[in-house]
Amino acid sequence: MRRSADDLAKMRRAGRVVAEMHAAIRQALRPGVTTAELDRIGRGVIERRGARSNFLGYGYPPFTGVICASPNDVIVHGVPGPVRLEEGDIISIDCGAIVEGWHGDAAFTAGIGAIDPEAARLIEVTEASLAAGIRAMQPSGRLSDIGAAVQRVAEEAGFSVVREYSGHGIGLAMHEDPDIPNWGVPGKGRRLGPGQTYAVEPMVCAGRPETQLLDDQWTVVTRDGSLAAHVEHTIAVTEHGPEILTSA
Repeated sequence: MRRSADDLAKMRRAGRVVAEMHAAIRQALRPGVTTAELDRIGRGVIERRGARSNFLGYGYPPFTGVICASPNDVIVHGVPGPVRLEEGDIISIDCGAIVEGWHGDAAFTAGIGAIDPEAARLIEVTEASLAAGIRAMQPSGRLSDIGAAVQRVAEEAGFSVVREYSGHGIGLAMHEDPDIPNWGVPGKGRRLGPGQTYAVEPMVCAGRPETQLLDDQWTVVTRDGSLAAHVEHTIAVTEHGPEILTSA
């Protein structure tokens, strides 16, 4: 669906709330902080900005946080709680917000204190894979160009991309068609065009890409226990190329 200029303006506002959540949570990342404390920071931003959470109460069982907090081998959908972060951990934070019915969704991965060089490289490569996927979002391109670009960057660095979970369309709902895999060959799928909006979210593993869903029916971990990183932006395709809607 093609979004109007007014639709995109509302999505930018939602995106700015998400970016503010990221900034506030990044400032709080330190050894000893709990993921529940990070969730409270995210809730505070949403409340101050008069937005709504698109994570809280989502799905079944209903998600209990306004952020997903996913440390170390947790790939995505970590439920905020009493987990206390330690020096050397990495954590992925995924946030969302709704403004006047329109959604924003974005994630980042960061280290806690001093982290292992290979963990730092994993984060750097995951961010580079997202940048490559965004650059591929050109008008008249194809949907599979995005995942092909993500996969190329991640695998050339010796990492793997998760295949069971993907990016997605976004707009009046957080998850809309189509899915956007982080792998594939270019030149396939629907043609990209101005006004389309997508959430692009590489999930990259230091080891194998296979996943496991834990008993809480939310938390997704690497099956081999290797580290994982997750980054995401909400993007609009424009006549001049991609526009990130979840930047500050």
